[in-house]
Amino acid sequence: MSAAVKPIHDYSIDDIYNLPDGQRAELIDGELYMMATPSTKHQRLVTEFTYLIQDYIKRKNGECEIFPAPFAVFLNADNEIYLEPDISVICDKNKLTDEGCKGAPDWIIEIVSLSSRSMDYNKKLFRYRTAEVREYWIVDPMKRLIMVYNFEHDTYEEYSFSDRVKAGIYEDFEIDFAGIKFE
Repeated sequence: MSAAVKPIHDYSIDDIYNLPDGQRAELIDGELYMMATPSTKHQRLVTEFTYLIQDYIKRKNGECEIFPAPFAVFLNADNEIYLEPDISVICDKNKLTDEGCKGAPDWIIEIVSLSSRSMDYNKKLFRYRTAEVREYWIVDPMKRLIMVYNFEHDTYEEYSFSDRVKAGIYEDFEIDFAGIKFE
């Protein structure tokens, strides 16, 4: 019987904590994925979504909290999956620690950039689904598309940047993409 071969890059959460100041990365099953500095368009979208969602939560006296990146999300108990979603909405306060979120956020929004395309569309989609994130939005400014995965109800819908997109975790909240200025 042959021994299992370990990946060449067998990183751990300690490697995340030991990165040089200003360097960000995500960790998935021993693989480290370095993160590029976000563009101005990307940051405008993060700011706009954060404002709109935070305003809604405050007006409704909601229990959920919103955290824009950089914000640590530990999807599993053994810290083998460390991600920094662009936007995380967490409704279970027991998941929040000083280090970040321990477990799946309720709603995650990732804004696609050239360097994050494969991660957002593939690796993160799979990880968020299996971790039981309730809802995952992939916002792709280059394609001007929004892909909404409602894992709680096992649905998928696609929208354009001229549509109003309803958030599945809330009964009466939607984002009017036609009104968002990011360019």
